[in-house]
Amino acid sequence: MCGRFVSSTTPDRIASYFGATFDTEPLPANHNVAPTNDVYAVVADAAAQPAVRSFHWGLVPSWAKDVKIGSKMINARAETVAEKPAFKPLLRSKRVIVPMDGFYEWKVVPGQRTKQPYFIHRRDGEPLAVAGLWTAWRDRDAGADAPWLHSCTIITCAANATMAPVHDRMPVLLPPPVWHAWLDPDNHDLDGLTALLVPAPDELLEMHPVSTAVNNVRNKGAELIEVIDLDDVELAE
Repeated sequence: MCGRFVSSTTPDRIASYFGATFDTEPLPANHNVAPTNDVYAVVADAAAQPAVRSFHWGLVPSWAKDVKIGSKMINARAETVAEKPAFKPLLRSKRVIVPMDGFYEWKVVPGQRTKQPYFIHRRDGEPLAVAGLWTAWRDRDAGADAPWLHSCTIITCAANATMAPVHDRMPVLLPPPVWHAWLDPDNHDLDGLTALLVPAPDELLEMHPVSTAVNNVRNKGAELIEVIDLDDVELAE
């Protein structure tokens, strides 16, 4: 799964990187994005052009009774996304790219008291372009004037050789040549779209161990991604 990530790049830089527009309220830099947080995503606007918008992380389907279901729908599996009723209609026309500076994953280490977190990012320092889906929901009990909540989920696939020693899943990372096809709301080719949902090349990513301070969602600072020395990690007796 993908349950925590880093979003510290400014929205104007994200817009420039993806050739998109940006006209929404900026979000604070967050080195420990957690489910139910607001995140940036690139989506096709009314003119089918890429635009950076804010989304609630955790998909809230249009039929949901309340937003709480979103905390259970932060990820969609690539292997079943074209089959699940909650995701298949969105795969047809409501797709996003979630930009990340990197993400965290936890490894079980024999003899260590807690799982060891790792920060995973691109070797070249470029942003990750993560495949996702979005939808809109509003509280029917609040009346016709209730605001819309735009939410998203991140698509995951089997881990590549780089990720496998830490976890068996990873987010789907889209290369630049397929960004347009992924965002195009008129592209309804499910076979072609699901063919994009594959593990990233092994050489694209690198990782390093970080402090267990990332385990606390209240910690948001840049120090969370700093490399630690595993020799200093306390082992169980």
